[in-house]
Amino acid sequence: MSEKMLLYFMLGTAGIFVAIIIAYFILRKKMMNKDTMYVASLVEGTKESSFSMEIFYQKFYVFCTKIPGIRRYTFKIRRRVEIVNLEDEYLTRKQVAQVMFKAVLFVVPLTFVIIMMTKSDVILMSTLLLFEIFFIESIISGMVDKIDNQILREQINFFAEIRHAYHEYNMVEEAIYEVAQNDELEVSRQAEKIHEVLISDDPETELEKYYDIAPNSFLKEFAGVSYLTKEFGDRKDKDGASLYLKNLNNITQEMQIEILKRDKLDYVFQSLSMISAIPILFIEVVKNWAVSQFSFTSQFYNGTLGFYMQVFLIITTFLCYMLTRKLKDNGSINTSVNMEHPWQEKAYAKKPIKKFVDYFIPKTGTKEYRKMTLLLKDSASPLKLEWFYINRLAIAGLAFIVSLVIFIVAHNMAINYVYTEPTADYNLLGQMNESQEKKARALTESDNVYLNKYKNDLAMTKEKLSKELSKTEEYGHVSEEELEKATERIWDKLQIVQSSYLKWYELLLSCVICILGYYGPVWLLMFLKKMRQMEMENEVMQFQTIILMLMKIERVNVEMILEWLERYSNIFREPISKCVNNFESGAWEALEELKNDISFEQLIRIVESLQAAVEKIPIREAFDELDTERAYHQEKRKESNERLISRKSMIGKVVGFAPMVVLFVAYLIVPLCVIGMTSMTDAFAEMSSMM
Repeated sequence: MSEKMLLYFMLGTAGIFVAIIIAYFILRKKMMNKDTMYVASLVEGTKESSFSMEIFYQKFYVFCTKIPGIRRYTFKIRRRVEIVNLEDEYLTRKQVAQVMFKAVLFVVPLTFVIIMMTKSDVILMSTLLLFEIFFIESIISGMVDKIDNQILREQINFFAEIRHAYHEYNMVEEAIYEVAQNDELEVSRQAEKIHEVLISDDPETELEKYYDIAPNSFLKEFAGVSYLTKEFGDRKDKDGASLYLKNLNNITQEMQIEILKRDKLDYVFQSLSMISAIPILFIEVVKNWAVSQFSFTSQFYNGTLGFYMQVFLIITTFLCYMLTRKLKDNGSINTSVNMEHPWQEKAYAKKPIKKFVDYFIPKTGTKEYRKMTLLLKDSASPLKLEWFYINRLAIAGLAFIVSLVIFIVAHNMAINYVYTEPTADYNLLGQMNESQEKKARALTESDNVYLNKYKNDLAMTKEKLSKELSKTEEYGHVSEEELEKATERIWDKLQIVQSSYLKWYELLLSCVICILGYYGPVWLLMFLKKMRQMEMENEVMQFQTIILMLMKIERVNVEMILEWLERYSNIFREPISKCVNNFESGAWEALEELKNDISFEQLIRIVESLQAAVEKIPIREAFDELDTERAYHQEKRKESNERLISRKSMIGKVVGFAPMVVLFVAYLIVPLCVIGMTSMTDAFAEMSSMM
């Protein structure tokens, strides 16, 4: 019966195969007729192939936006890319998908390999997956920064072509249009947008809109100078040169300085982020090497102290990696953070959470309220005060829970170590041989019997344990010395098993960690504030360049200069905005209040020159030294950038290499020295007693 069924199956398969071949030739004959060929020729060139990377990237982008873990990174990259692409949704999705596809192509197999190789060791798996997250963060950030830097480099050639086109047409909008049509670069889209702004019915309003979406401040300056030149006309400088072209030259020089600064920062920090994260890869390597070479360290590395040191090393690595990234990215021109309806806002909208959080938020008008709001502004944080306190409370709660879990896991590890570790006397001479290890494991199993019997007897004493052991068959006929040695060994193990529970001081320590977690975000803002203060001199020098471009343009007044400074300010935005808002009430008084709000000497000099230009002398005369000392200010700007990079480099190296120092000093050298000296002392004491 089975042979007939097999025969029928083979005949049926052959029949289906023959039918498919016949159908193929019939369809092919119909498709090759005249009408079908004509329709195919019309469609050819207008239809995408069956597989296209363009379509794949669009579909992959949609896929990434639906996956919870990947969704966050997708929108994070999009916020950076869409600024460059100026409403080109297709290109934005394509570039985001390209970055995410490369990242996923690397992450998925690596994650699978890590899980398969370390599924028996949860701690090692966690550390490797954490390192993978760090690595992917660095890769994604590098790819997005490459897009930012690309458009900045393109602007150098773009401005050079604008100069030639302006010489030919002598009209700003025509020169920009001509260059935008000739190039197929990222910056060409920006040029087309600026051209649309200049020829619009309300260019001033459209220009303000463009300021919000411009990828960097240099394009803002170019758009603003082009608008002023179109509105008020170009004029010749005292040396006969075009003022518009001279301003283009000033912007180009600023860009060149910025490119050099970025290149040097990239060179300094290109490996520091990875160096700060690499130590977590070597935790298990160092541990296995130390245990294999020095058996006496097994109790440390496999016990609670070793576990606590691993946790400390992972936390140190995470903090140092985050600070290194902040240190490199701080002061970036293209920082764009989308805080539209974040999870903090949704959480704060719930009444129970809002009521709880409001207990911690300082009251409006108090000293603490002013201090926290000022800190958020000085650190350029996009968070509202309510969202910031939700972050603080969430981190504090998470720190408390995680610390409790760590203590509980550590106690379980201590108990597991007592029950599973071979019982033997370790010394400095190396590892046990096979027979010694077999004997040590048998002794451990023997001790486990007594541990299970007496672990719940909290009234057990050392003397009572000795009596109980003397009644057993195993230790009933041994010598006093052997009985005492066994009692000491089992008693030490019993003490560990009975004391491995969550203690009051560990709960208190969890509360301390909770408090540290609560103040951690504040300390991070203070760190960012310090890093921003290092950028003060660089920003003031950029103000000088802006004033140098504006002071020779007709109809420019002090209020317009302040508006431009506000537009391009970062560190000093708050006091300058306040001055602009109060300017109508009294120019001199508003500038005087601005002087009182700032403490940076170079900016105070600029404000004093603006005060002189309000009532006493023209703007051009008030800032005449900027023109005469242009070369000096450029050299000073370069020297300032060198000092800034040097300081960041020094801080970055200290922070970046800290985890490596902790790994080799605190996790390897110190345990080896301390435990080695202790073991050596015990060995000498034992030898002395034998003599």
